[in-house]
Amino acid sequence: MTVTDIASRTYNHSWRLDPIIRSLLDTDFYKLLMLQMIRESYPDQQVTFSVINRSRHVRLAEIIDEAELRAQLDHARTIRFSKKELIWLAGNTFYGKTHMFSADFIRWLAEFRLPEYELRKVEGQYEIHFHGPWTHSSMWEIPALAILNELRSRAAMKGRGRFELDVLYARAKAKLWTKVERLRKLENLRLSDFGTRRRHGFLWQRWCVEAVKEGLGSSFIGTSNVLLAMDNDLEAIGTNAHELPMVAAALARDDEELRWAPYRILDQWRQTYGGNLLIALPDAFGTKAFLRDAPEWVADWTGFRPDSAPPIQAGDEIIAWWQKKGRNPKDKLLVFSDAMDVGSIEETYHHFVGRVRLSFGWGTNLTNDFVGCAPDGTFNLDPISLVCKVSSVDGHPAVKLSDNPEKATGMPSEIERYLRVFGDAGRVRQPVLV
Repeated sequence: MTVTDIASRTYNHSWRLDPIIRSLLDTDFYKLLMLQMIRESYPDQQVTFSVINRSRHVRLAEIIDEAELRAQLDHARTIRFSKKELIWLAGNTFYGKTHMFSADFIRWLAEFRLPEYELRKVEGQYEIHFHGPWTHSSMWEIPALAILNELRSRAAMKGRGRFELDVLYARAKAKLWTKVERLRKLENLRLSDFGTRRRHGFLWQRWCVEAVKEGLGSSFIGTSNVLLAMDNDLEAIGTNAHELPMVAAALARDDEELRWAPYRILDQWRQTYGGNLLIALPDAFGTKAFLRDAPEWVADWTGFRPDSAPPIQAGDEIIAWWQKKGRNPKDKLLVFSDAMDVGSIEETYHHFVGRVRLSFGWGTNLTNDFVGCAPDGTFNLDPISLVCKVSSVDGHPAVKLSDNPEKATGMPSEIERYLRVFGDAGRVRQPVLV
């Protein structure tokens, strides 16, 4: 295996364009799983995704050059799935299932390209929207975020000396390895890489994945990044995301349909997939509301991925719900992935071990933790909270409430409507760092 000298690569930017996205497989696995279902059930829905910088103090439009951003977005639109990639998708086994993707879907992917985008500067930020059929606009989410985050990293490191960059990466590598040494102590840990969307850069994510694979052995169960899974003989990890209930809710014709929208689209999901892909994401409109109204069949699903409430609080609530439904939590799976780092992984592991099956998605704090690593402390590489969410569906505004009001997205009037329908119980405001 050839290990890239990341410092040299960063220092020697002598070419006209160093593409950030080089493959459409450089995305999260759940995007492809959702895309297959979307194409089957929602082929005509027009959905807009919009970039939102929740770290407003970081004025991205004053850091990232607009021409460079457009060049990277334009380049991403030229990429197609390669024959090798499609053969791998068609023939590989995912979650124990062969032929996860239909032959018809694979043929359709062969002609796929990212749609156009809309970009402008507004008060020091980039306003970026991706319009088009849901089957196409959905696939912009991960590459758009990866491009913005890596361009910010490149801007911060521009003009730095070779040895300064050597020290930066050496410190970041040592910092990560110290975390790995701590995680080795957790018996039967199950951990995967969820760090594509807010990574420091592709090469750095690749280094992190390869390092954790070696350092944790069988405790490292895979990566959400499909390209890295293919290249490193790893499991591709992922199920579904908030966009499913957000789109279903935006299509609801009245408040009663709105209340049942999250379950309606999960019912469609279970008609498409089964087994370990039956992981519910309960917090799009509040976990308490989701559990309160959930049909009985949801209790038979494999597990939950709590994503915006404090992990121990959310896990305890879900376990209590399973017990109330007469299910044994030890047979169920909890996947924790919200801003997890070594400390919160350790704490959550020790709280739940032996009570429920556990898995951790390690994201931004795996692939973009350079805090305190800059040699002179004069440039900022601290990660920011950048998201790309559904903003409208067939012209109707979309909303995400979240268990943390700081993560809510949508028009204020629509947020108020959703709160009337779903309630505000259990939502706790807390800072969003990544």
